[in-house]
Amino acid sequence: MRLPILMLLLSASPVLASSDEAWDQFRADVQTACTALAPAEGETAIEVNPFGSESYGAALLITTLPDGGADRYVCIYDKQTKKAEISGAFIDPEDQVSMGGNAPANRPVSSTDASLPPAKPDQSAAPTTSEAPEPKP
Repeated sequence: MRLPILMLLLSASPVLASSDEAWDQFRADVQTACTALAPAEGETAIEVNPFGSESYGAALLITTLPDGGADRYVCIYDKQTKKAEISGAFIDPEDQVSMGGNAPANRPVSSTDASLPPAKPDQSAAPTTSEAPEPKP
């Protein structure tokens, strides 16, 4: 009889471990880390997701620019390392529509970027299928 009660208490302990104060501290940590990464230009408002995911905290940053425009960013906070990263600015939906839906991402371009033309295949490379090549006559 005691074993089921003990098992029930142990299984409930993770739920009890997250107090309101702990969540408040988590949100303050995300706010501080993301504020440090906010763009210097303009005024930035930060909306912290209350709980994040199992491994990460998240915040939405909206920077109002001096010209009246606004940039949006996502800040990701690693709960384990307590370090944050910020995305590049999102492109406005109106700009994507005016560009035919093919607006370039506001980020560095890598050699694997889908917007680049595909590389020419190496003609000397062996076949990549699991089938054996046909014998030559």
